[in-house]
Amino acid sequence: MKIALGSDHGGFTLKGHLDDFLSSQGHQTIDFGTHSSEPCDYPKFAYKVAKSVSEKKTNVGILICKSGNGMAMVANKLPDVRAAICFDKDVAILSRQHNDANILVLGSEHLFDDPELIVKSWLATNFEGGRHLRRVKQIADVEKKVCGPAAKNKKVKK
Repeated sequence: MKIALGSDHGGFTLKGHLDDFLSSQGHQTIDFGTHSSEPCDYPKFAYKVAKSVSEKKTNVGILICKSGNGMAMVANKLPDVRAAICFDKDVAILSRQHNDANILVLGSEHLFDDPELIVKSWLATNFEGGRHLRRVKQIADVEKKVCGPAAKNKKVKK
């Protein structure tokens, strides 16, 4: 699987660890930054990962900051992105089963389970469809109302 990774300084160390873990599991990762623990602004990294997922250049994305909130807020602005903040494996599984989340957002300082377990569980879980498909389509309908019907066909600007 091709996975986009991004973090700010608060998630930099965990991102490096997960990059190594994902590679050892046979996944291809693309690291969109940050590339140091120096203070930086999270929106540009969240945007790069979300753009990659939105444009289907990567299968899924993983974003990491201290709380997860800012990253999720940015990522969810892009078309066809469903970014979910997950603090444990159970929420990670549900985000895939029920919401077809395509970006996992981790708060590096607020995880209740081992991050490798959360990531592994999230990647191993499939969307259930059924009644959940109807709801995911409703999310897409809201996106169309807010962004217009052309949002689905537009390339995201750099």
